[in-house]
Amino acid sequence: MNFVSDNIVGASAKVLAALVAANEGAAGSYGADPWTARVDAQLDAFFGRKVTAFLVTTGTAANALAASAICPPWGCLLTHRESHVIDDECGAPEFFMGGAKLAGLPGIGGKLTPAIIEAHLAAEPGGTRRPPIKALSIAQGTEFGLIYTPEEVRALTDCARANGMRTHMDGARFSNALVALGCTPAELTWQAGIDVLSLGGTKNGCLMAEAVVFFDEALAEEFRFRRKRAGQTLSKQRLISAQFEAFFDGDHWRDLATHANAMAKRLADGLAGIPGIRFGWERQINEVFPIVSEALWNHLTAAGLKCVDWSDLSLPPEAALREGEVVLRLVTSFATRQEDVDALIAAARGFRAAA
Repeated sequence: MNFVSDNIVGASAKVLAALVAANEGAAGSYGADPWTARVDAQLDAFFGRKVTAFLVTTGTAANALAASAICPPWGCLLTHRESHVIDDECGAPEFFMGGAKLAGLPGIGGKLTPAIIEAHLAAEPGGTRRPPIKALSIAQGTEFGLIYTPEEVRALTDCARANGMRTHMDGARFSNALVALGCTPAELTWQAGIDVLSLGGTKNGCLMAEAVVFFDEALAEEFRFRRKRAGQTLSKQRLISAQFEAFFDGDHWRDLATHANAMAKRLADGLAGIPGIRFGWERQINEVFPIVSEALWNHLTAAGLKCVDWSDLSLPPEAALREGEVVLRLVTSFATRQEDVDALIAAARGFRAAA
């Protein structure tokens, strides 16, 4: 019953087979190979238009380098105060932005709104004492498993553009959001005003494959040098491209994300029927956040559950923690087994029955 993250599993069989096949023989280096050419075409088809994409190995590299492309060293990038970009990248965005500032804003469930951004901008003193706000980064989904609709994304990008900001989307779980929303990649990105996307494959069936996707070619002009200086221009790039080729082939990404989301729904539905368990946020993608007593958490841990206790800072006021409660984060993946989900639900029910 390991629900720590969707990073704990390896690659899907299809992706792994493609990687092994690409390992055979010789091919051009640094992206001059047939796999990369095919992935470029796949990305164009995926987004319904010509895009400029750069493959990297980690989400940290994708996010930090994308931020550097839209925010100058003297600028400030806005994001949620508990976003992955500000909390989990060890200062990489600031490093690659050349010292630019990150400013974290509040928002229920990790989500920002135009009103939150406008309130922050209104409080800025102006002048040269503080760095000018140049960029906005949002996550799809957030660190609390919530997603933005295309309309919500458009409202944020309109607000950003009106205030001279470019917009980045951290799409580590972009596939899960697409499946949940039932919309197209285009509707959730460039048609909604996003300038650059960190497209994640690692959490959804790849070993290590991320893409920085630009919808404004002018922003991408210098990126090949940024990627090279960051040590992310791989000589054997075909081994990243092969993963993405399998990922996109036959909409394999959709099958993987659909399973992960379905397992999370089964888990949330099963826990919802147990007295004493409530939820901090509704389940939207492949993450479930039950609020439980410490006694129940200890019981589940003893029964074999592995998970993470999560922050309560972005809970809605009506869901604030009570004495002796914790928020758990349970993450499902493309490889999560139904029997593990059912075992966790049964363990929780068993605790209630014995109480």
